[in-house]
Amino acid sequence: MRSMNDGAERPGPMPHANTSIRPFRDDDEPAVVGVWHRSGQAAYAFLPSWQTLTLDRAHTIFREVILGQCNVWVGTLEQQVVAYLAMKGSYIDRMFVDPSQWRKGWGTRLVVFAKSLYPNGLELHTHQENLAARRLYERHGFKAVRFGTSPPPESAPDVEYHWRPDNSAVHQTGDRAARSGW
Repeated sequence: MRSMNDGAERPGPMPHANTSIRPFRDDDEPAVVGVWHRSGQAAYAFLPSWQTLTLDRAHTIFREVILGQCNVWVGTLEQQVVAYLAMKGSYIDRMFVDPSQWRKGWGTRLVVFAKSLYPNGLELHTHQENLAARRLYERHGFKAVRFGTSPPPESAPDVEYHWRPDNSAVHQTGDRAARSGW
């Protein structure tokens, strides 16, 4: 699915020292789903499927799709979940930040964290209309390698990005079948 919706953060130190990125725990689920739901609805006004997604349906998708396919990390502020990153190997499947924390460095922090996990390269897709996310990724050295259409239920124009440590986006994953629409 899509990743990141608040990409316009400015680089720099986090405003609070009491922040962390840690592995997802089962008791994080309500907070993570809340972040995902609020953030998606705020960022994706151009996607009718997001505007009609209920919190209950979001919980089901999170449990059945995201947790079943991805490794998940959470960003915390004062021990409260404010962001999350879901990865399938080197593929950033989802990256969402609570709207209350947009433009406070969380996108940058999660990208840097993902690069530390996969220093040989990362891949992701985001919506073409998600200009804030695109700016974030490009600022961190990601290169657009393909433009296409996201899987249902969104079926919206998207862009595939790659990051390589030498700044060359040399190969395309093209693995659209492995991506879920949610």
